Amino acid sequence: MNPDEITPHLFRTKYSKIVAVLCKTFNIQHIEIAEDIASETFLKASEYWAINGLPENPAAWLYTVAKNKAKDYFKHLKVVEKNNNGIFHTTVSEDQDIIDFEPQNISDSQLEMIFTVCHPINSQATQIGLALQILCGFSIQEIANAFLSKPETIKKRLLRGRESLRNRHFKIESLDEKDILHRLDTVLTALYLLFNEGYFSKSHHLLIRKDLCLEAIRLTLVLTEHSLTNTPKTNALLALMCFQSSRLDARVNREGETILFDEQDEAVWDQALIEKGNYYLVQAFDTDCNGVSKYHIEAAIAYWHTTADNPGKWQQILNLYNQLLSIEYSPITALNKIFVFSKVHGNEMGLIEAERLNLTDNEYYHGLLGYLYSEFNIAKAIRHFEKAIQLTQSKAEKQTLLKQISILKQKI
Repeated sequence: MNPDEITPHLFRTKYSKIVAVLCKTFNIQHIEIAEDIASETFLKASEYWAINGLPENPAAWLYTVAKNKAKDYFKHLKVVEKNNNGIFHTTVSEDQDIIDFEPQNISDSQLEMIFTVCHPINSQATQIGLALQILCGFSIQEIANAFLSKPETIKKRLLRGRESLRNRHFKIESLDEKDILHRLDTVLTALYLLFNEGYFSKSHHLLIRKDLCLEAIRLTLVLTEHSLTNTPKTNALLALMCFQSSRLDARVNREGETILFDEQDEAVWDQALIEKGNYYLVQAFDTDCNGVSKYHIEAAIAYWHTTADNPGKWQQILNLYNQLLSIEYSPITALNKIFVFSKVHGNEMGLIEAERLNLTDNEYYHGLLGYLYSEFNIAKAIRHFEKAIQLTQSKAEKQTLLKQISILKQKI
């Protein structure tokens, strides 16, 4: 990979790690400074690598630069404080000069950071938004898409949330059992949204962003390795991620075009990930989980999608969607259910159910209607696909829809 290709990848995977380690070292009051140092590190990398080429170990190079920039910054602050008779208090003590970018400390720092950010002083929506922004590197637009909200609303919410954390002088530190258990659901929601953006991106020219999926799996896996966070819900979420990730390579062709589920090559599915999904799904149901969560049901749906077609498969999935909608309704879940409903009862019955939703401003609604009409009314199918193209912001989705239209036009 050349610098132009590897730098964005490293930014997505290393930026949040640098921020987490620096915040743990210098406390969350300095979060903007930590983010500035991380940004300056990548700016230097893009400039230096373009001229001198990639170093042998790009990640280590980034960590070294970030460490040196952080030390220089806080040395400067101490000088300023000394010259101004202590008026500017840095809150950085002498024993904080060691910045540790070893793998274990990075992992610990990210987990401690995400649990600190998910503090009940802020609303749950703000906690999740901050976790996505600080730990997952989401942009304001990406967070707005995740919450189906306006970017300006999200921006104001996150600014208020950051101010609340700074004013309370929270530190990145190990939490007690009560705090961890109280905040775990919010942390799992943030990781769920992180994975979803990778699995089906709404904000990027690529439909699938494997780096986000892998980062979500990595962080969730870390949770399963700690006794307090190794809960049935955590295992169910990890099972869901494994099952969904097993089909990533089958969802896109060499040209970057989306391959619909009915057309996927099952031979490309990753059997190792399916087996891991089976393992974590068993773990999720193996203990008293005080009721089945949405992660359990979604993982079970994803499990059935990785099995070979059989007479009862789609009815099983339909039953699970009915159960999922009874726990938590969302338009996307309702549309997914109708797709499965059509598999059981046929496209015409599926159309009756779909049109009852009347989600006329939703691109996925029109995409589903286009799919259902394709079997017997090509003109209507094309009109709905064209409407979906107008509504979607995803370049990859537009390409997929245009391809469907092209195929239909050949049948006229």
